[in-house]
Amino acid sequence: MVAHVLRLRLALMLGALRGDRVVRTVVGLLALAAATVAVCTAVLSLADAPLAVARTVLVLGGAASLLGFLVGPILTGTVDQLDPRRFGVFGVDVPHMPWILAIGGLVSVPSFALIAVAVCVVIVLIELGTPTAIAVLVGVIGVISSNIAARVGMATSALLLPERRSRELTALFVLLVVVVAFPVAVFLASLEWDGRVPEAVASATAAIGLTPFAAVPAFALSVAGSDSAGAWASGLVALFTVLALWGGWSWLVRRLLTSTDRPATSRERSGLGWFGLLPPNAFGAIASRSLVYWLRDRRYIVNFVIVPIAGILTVFPLLVAGVPLYIAALVPVPVMALFFGWLPHNDVAYDSTALWVHVASGVRGVADRAGRLIPICLVAVPTLAVAIPLTLAMVESWYLLMPMIGLTASLFLGGLGVSSVISVTSPYAVSRPGDSPFQQPQRSASRGGYAPAIAFISALVLSAPTIWLFVMTVIEDDSYNPATFWVGIGTGLVVLALGLVIGGRVYDRGGARLMEFVETA
Repeated sequence: MVAHVLRLRLALMLGALRGDRVVRTVVGLLALAAATVAVCTAVLSLADAPLAVARTVLVLGGAASLLGFLVGPILTGTVDQLDPRRFGVFGVDVPHMPWILAIGGLVSVPSFALIAVAVCVVIVLIELGTPTAIAVLVGVIGVISSNIAARVGMATSALLLPERRSRELTALFVLLVVVVAFPVAVFLASLEWDGRVPEAVASATAAIGLTPFAAVPAFALSVAGSDSAGAWASGLVALFTVLALWGGWSWLVRRLLTSTDRPATSRERSGLGWFGLLPPNAFGAIASRSLVYWLRDRRYIVNFVIVPIAGILTVFPLLVAGVPLYIAALVPVPVMALFFGWLPHNDVAYDSTALWVHVASGVRGVADRAGRLIPICLVAVPTLAVAIPLTLAMVESWYLLMPMIGLTASLFLGGLGVSSVISVTSPYAVSRPGDSPFQQPQRSASRGGYAPAIAFISALVLSAPTIWLFVMTVIEDDSYNPATFWVGIGTGLVVLALGLVIGGRVYDRGGARLMEFVETA
């Protein structure tokens, strides 16, 4: 059975080099080879580095590697070529299949690259003082653990997620990675190493070394540094990790081989996009329709593009007025958060005649108000997650991280809450679908002038306590950090909740008025 699985694995690898996929496959192999050579070169350079630096790089790199092998297949929707269900028709011995498939999984291009990196890690560990037997054992366990983690990730994806991953679901995963990974990368890149490990990174390394993701390399480096307590702690965690991965993989194989296939989800196969991904209720339907509009209608796209530009342009007038660069650089992010929260203040008008679908179907006002905010959130949250760490890295003031998050949350969420009310109480005419987004239609009511100003000023007024606390943090000391963070988060959430409830009630009672407006505006 093992030989059959290995032959199948080789056949699948050679099959990838045939047909119209040959160019893409060759380019991918060359890119992977170049990346492997670069990583191996970087790892070998650690042989002459101080033990603390090598420990930091290898522990964090090992954690990222294992996490990537586990989560990568789930994020990308990778299909396992050795899916256990493919062997169910051969009457296989279920207890033996986990280790057979694990061995077969080692015959793959990513596994070959991982083995090459593991060999370099073993060489470095020996140079740093780790006994040869322990270094080799750690390298073998690392390769096996990553391989099993990849198998667990693909099996989990096959069980829980759609077989044909939609582009929308992949986009959500990518946004999640950006929101989490980018700030961390900017923070690490902004630190001044000067040949030593910064205290923040050393503390993070020590904590991560005791987690299942990095316990294996941490064990070897603790042995090299004669840290008996650290070696025992990370060694026990590493043993538990290996056993847990193997137990999870064995259960998944048994589950896939002894249960019927999950029914195919027709909504994913029919290409419904966001409508097939979001919940099948009023909120999900409105959120899906709003996403389609915001991502395709150039009137919405222009709004998205203008917000970051407007935030950056605020720096130049401040510099001309004599404001120090340190202070001026902190302004764009709150301005972007304010404008992002202000954008949906007239979303009903952009619907044009499509609003009748909401009114005719009897949608509750809260569902309508909440569903319309999803596109803004999917764009604003990643943008702000990237802008905040970039700003703090530029001004070299990471102590402002919590206050900045609190201020942006207050302005953004508070703006969304105010906009949820203003958009149903005071809509005004905008350019119709297909018209230029810069075209200004005639307005028959005065509310077209004061509604945007009310929404903008209200968000600022409601965020005034947070703004004051943030200013005190900048000009005084960091003792205001927790207060700024919690007041900003609390203010934003409260105003958003009230805005959804009040806006929903106004919508429920004024559906006919809104219909009349969109028909005549």
